[in-house]
Amino acid sequence: MGVRTRIAALAALALTGSLLLAGQADAGGNHSGLRPVATGLDGPRGVSTYRNQVIYSVTDGSVYATDGHRTWKLGTVPGTGGFPPAIDTSHRGVTYALTGAGGEPGQPPVPGSSTLYKLWRGKAIKVADIAAYQAHDPDPYDLENNPTDSNPFGVAALADGTVLVSDAAGNDLLRVWPNGHIATVARLKPRTVTVPPGLPPEFGLPPAGSKVPAEAVATSVTVGSDGYWYVGELRGVPATPGTSEIWRIGPGSVGAVCDPENPSKGSCKRYADGYTSIVDLAGGPHGKLAVVELAKASWLQFELSGQPQVGALFVQTRGHRTELAKDKLILPAGAAFSRRGDLYVSGPVFGPGAVYQVR
Repeated sequence: MGVRTRIAALAALALTGSLLLAGQADAGGNHSGLRPVATGLDGPRGVSTYRNQVIYSVTDGSVYATDGHRTWKLGTVPGTGGFPPAIDTSHRGVTYALTGAGGEPGQPPVPGSSTLYKLWRGKAIKVADIAAYQAHDPDPYDLENNPTDSNPFGVAALADGTVLVSDAAGNDLLRVWPNGHIATVARLKPRTVTVPPGLPPEFGLPPAGSKVPAEAVATSVTVGSDGYWYVGELRGVPATPGTSEIWRIGPGSVGAVCDPENPSKGSCKRYADGYTSIVDLAGGPHGKLAVVELAKASWLQFELSGQPQVGALFVQTRGHRTELAKDKLILPAGAAFSRRGDLYVSGPVFGPGAVYQVR
């Protein structure tokens, strides 16, 4: 089954109420190291910061800001299909919201899905239709006989007014201009992985231990303190743990290729490896990169079990990573650094949750 369908199925699963929401509600608010900033949220996901504000998105497509004293709505985007949008805020205070492939798996997309919006004076202004672009920019490395599929998943605002979008179905990184023009920055090639044990036969996979190709699934993008663009992977079926990579792409690149077989070649080079089911990245000061894993056991194990899973938050620097709030985050979804280096994380992405400052 395609990754776009699988990720959409996660949202559908949550909407049926089959997840243990009571277990998710205890997502770390009473643990040392996590200070609640905004609580009682329905599926918090995207997180960004601007000056003294923390900005976040929730399931119905609404985006809010809080300064610790009051909270206000920046706007609501259509087309979420029950999955909150990704967000980022530029250095000028403009917040962008990105909808994914909303709607039930196998059904026509929800109007307004797969679209980049700018939130301005309480309104959602359409910037670009990502799916329309991908329909004419097929993935040459597609493994699922659907090379024009699109599921925009990660967003990063650049200082020049353009916006980066990572597409989890197109397996690529795009750059969007204010007038809606789009260019393909980089494509992420599949990786050969080992089939893990315990997967059901309907996946049609060879026996555990066999080698198979798996798509990159570009879920996340951020800008590092060095100015380079970083992209994180989820890893497609069979979602083998420890096979998600982070790629470092030269700013201004066009047509780069991120190749696991040649990870040090060209303008897209492997920056880190060994992660599992990355769903967000956040660039911080002094070369820090926050990395959010949806589930340590992999997103596929979460879907198969239907049970809340422990995720993870790491800070990655060149050659070194440190886990924060270890085993205290259930299905975390987004992260952001403030300009002074404070780190925030959201979750659980399905059901009641919160945004926390990590201490």
